[in-house]
Amino acid sequence: MAFEPATFGQKELNSVKQRFGIIGNAPSLNYALSVAMRVAPTDLSVLITGESGVGKEVFSKIIHNLSPRKHNSFIAVNCGAIPEGTIDSELFGHEKGAFTGATDMRKGYFETVSGGTIFLDEIGEMPVSTQARLLRVLETGEFIKVGSSKVQKTDVRVVAATNVDLLENVQQGKFREDLYYRLNTVPLFVPPLRERGEDIHLLFRKFTTDFADRYRTQPVRLSPEAVQLLNDYDWPGNVRELKNVAEQISVLAVDRAIGAEELMPFLPNQQSRLPAIYKSQAQGTPDMSEREIMYKLLFDMRKDLNDLKSFVLRMADVTNMPTESNDFRDDFGKEEQLDNHLDLIQDPEKNPIVISQATPRYSESAPVDEEESLSIADKERELIIKALKKHKGKRKDAALDLGISERTLYRKIKEYHIDE
Repeated sequence: MAFEPATFGQKELNSVKQRFGIIGNAPSLNYALSVAMRVAPTDLSVLITGESGVGKEVFSKIIHNLSPRKHNSFIAVNCGAIPEGTIDSELFGHEKGAFTGATDMRKGYFETVSGGTIFLDEIGEMPVSTQARLLRVLETGEFIKVGSSKVQKTDVRVVAATNVDLLENVQQGKFREDLYYRLNTVPLFVPPLRERGEDIHLLFRKFTTDFADRYRTQPVRLSPEAVQLLNDYDWPGNVRELKNVAEQISVLAVDRAIGAEELMPFLPNQQSRLPAIYKSQAQGTPDMSEREIMYKLLFDMRKDLNDLKSFVLRMADVTNMPTESNDFRDDFGKEEQLDNHLDLIQDPEKNPIVISQATPRYSESAPVDEEESLSIADKERELIIKALKKHKGKRKDAALDLGISERTLYRKIKEYHIDE
């Protein structure tokens, strides 16, 4: 069954969003919401799919509260949290003495919620034997309690949800094919947070404002760079993870103004991973915001490269290279020409940076020490040690003398294991 996303106007969508606390204006979110609004007045079964933490249960409540069953019961059941041995009893009830420990008769959810809606979350975790019982309820409205032979009737609307590929489970024999198509009368896909663009910052502001109101504090504010970082993170835990991060920052941040560097520690693996280019499930094109992160990374690498060039130039003074009528920089020409003499630049911890084809123009009579190390890493380490000794361990003064940033100096100290 196909649904057109433009069935409801923006006014109707905003009314439902306000009523159920939904934040965001992403087209994929609006489409999912319009599907829920259109299917709500019917009694059709709905299968809600989406990653964990996207808010599938909220959509089940929207379907129930916009349906003629809204004045009757609604119950959410997590199929993955109920042991296989008791799930039949939980859903359909049991008779006294049906099994060990069944000291009394018990009504199941399908009996107590008759006339209402039952939300079966993590339907993919339901045992195959229970799936057969559920299929009968969906097809005939009949069920039998555990330990009974009496057929009972129920009038329950079933809304199911899963974060796994049920078709793959069908192929593996873990899920009944007939039940899959019976549940999937109307499919409803809830998009992941990473595909919702500007909704991420809107949600973040909502969570931090709610936290500030609850504890009577000032809400945190993000800089443009921090907002960009927030949008570029892939959010594997979706809205649930975003809320956790927002509350962590609200509690732990000393300054209410948060920049990218202050935000980064709250996002797992941000300091160690390279940015990934994610493809939109709807469009199949790279997310442009990820490219911004890549550009920033390249600019940072360029800055580090300039620092290395500064060390190369200073190395000329340390090794007393003959200068003839010009200094080392003039001997090689402009700074860009120095790049032609660097054969490769690698991580000093794995393979020291070397100059393989940058041979200075010594005079023919000048002696050359063939045993002298040409490793830039060694020269860097030597210069750093001298600078630290000269300034008695004061990093700020040493960095200023070396012509590099204090942050770069700190990183070099760690790389070369220099004892201060």
